[in-house]
Amino acid sequence: MCQLLLSLNFITLVFERIMKSTENNEKIGAESSESQEEKTKKPRKQPRKTQGQIIQEALGLGPTDIQDVEKKLFIVRFLDYFSEEILDFIFKDSTLNQYVKQITTHISDFSEGREEDRILKLSFESKGILDIVNKLKQKAEELALSKGINSSMDKRLRKLTLVITLPLFAAILVISFIPNFPPFFLFPVLCVFCMLPQLIKGNVVKKWFAFKEQNKNEIYSKNREEIMILKNFAGELLDNIRSRLIELRVPLQLIKFVLHSRDYDNLSLISQKNIRGTMQYFYNFEYPTDVEPFPIPQQLQQYDQPLISEKKKAAKMEKNFIVLTEIKGKNGIINYFVPTLKDKFAEKINDMLNDSEFSKSPKKFKEIIPNYAESMAIYCICGEIAEISNVQICNWKNQFKFYLFEGEQCKCREEVYAISLMDESDEIPEELKDIFLN
Repeated sequence: MCQLLLSLNFITLVFERIMKSTENNEKIGAESSESQEEKTKKPRKQPRKTQGQIIQEALGLGPTDIQDVEKKLFIVRFLDYFSEEILDFIFKDSTLNQYVKQITTHISDFSEGREEDRILKLSFESKGILDIVNKLKQKAEELALSKGINSSMDKRLRKLTLVITLPLFAAILVISFIPNFPPFFLFPVLCVFCMLPQLIKGNVVKKWFAFKEQNKNEIYSKNREEIMILKNFAGELLDNIRSRLIELRVPLQLIKFVLHSRDYDNLSLISQKNIRGTMQYFYNFEYPTDVEPFPIPQQLQQYDQPLISEKKKAAKMEKNFIVLTEIKGKNGIINYFVPTLKDKFAEKINDMLNDSEFSKSPKKFKEIIPNYAESMAIYCICGEIAEISNVQICNWKNQFKFYLFEGEQCKCREEVYAISLMDESDEIPEELKDIFLN
């Protein structure tokens, strides 16, 4: 009887991880409704100014000046990354459409800006940037189809996990009802159940990176002209940003960003990193030879992070952020979670982190997630369990706190970052719900 209960408990846990349940969210909402009502009765504290607002005021910048630079850097980072890693976008229509929608909005804003920005808009349209992006994606998909790949890696991983997990789940369900089934046979079955999906996932990921490595040069050589048009427009944007910052007398050393190539002028390389064969370069702008560096105001010298930065704890335009969803836990202790890859929200997560203040967690990771094991772990994209080395408490705009878990560099040289609520009843700000909820 004990064996049967143990098996059924395990099956219940597995079922919760496979089938996303809305009942959990309803329960959380019901449990926290009373506490939320109490919160609404209390007067809200005036949120402190963000670091960006402080820098803006110290430099005498208008809000649109900051927004313009952010919009242009967003477009630059996308075009640069897409040009270098076109295969990462194949069979990902919804992801690409999100980028295209945001870029289209930013470009339309240029028509209402300065003359230099209107020229950028005309250049964007005359070069047919979005048409080239779609054309390159289509060509990359045709190449993939000729090699036997007809879906994105993420979709294949989800499908394989489901195909493997459901039969194993059924097998355990059957075994649990076999009278007098030896319990020592159940343990190997459970081990297979836990390990097999991860082994297959790791194999799929390795094959995917091998495919990229084998075909990247072919993609570039056959489409060099179109790729160079994208890079040239990204260079125009960078020159425009640099000129505008100098015009505003913004210290260029405050503006740091990540790109995936070294194909641009007037940039100063700060550092570089190789992640599974993909180079990432950390830059700021160079001053022209006839311009002396602008001094950083005294009140800004305390800040390590610049006006527009890639946060130290999420340094790059990370696309494999893990979000711990469906958490169960209170008082900063997490007893259950479902790790969810939120690649579609990478840019938004980076923005959230850039608007947050960091402090080291007083609790150790083992205290925060005491049940961390193969059956409930944060995994690297290669399939290895992430070894969490650092836990930060992030305070978003002095309104909302959450965990940031930083993993040790994996054997595959990838770094894992995961974020999570601190309490299942935490009230999530409306603009962050699509990040933390399913």
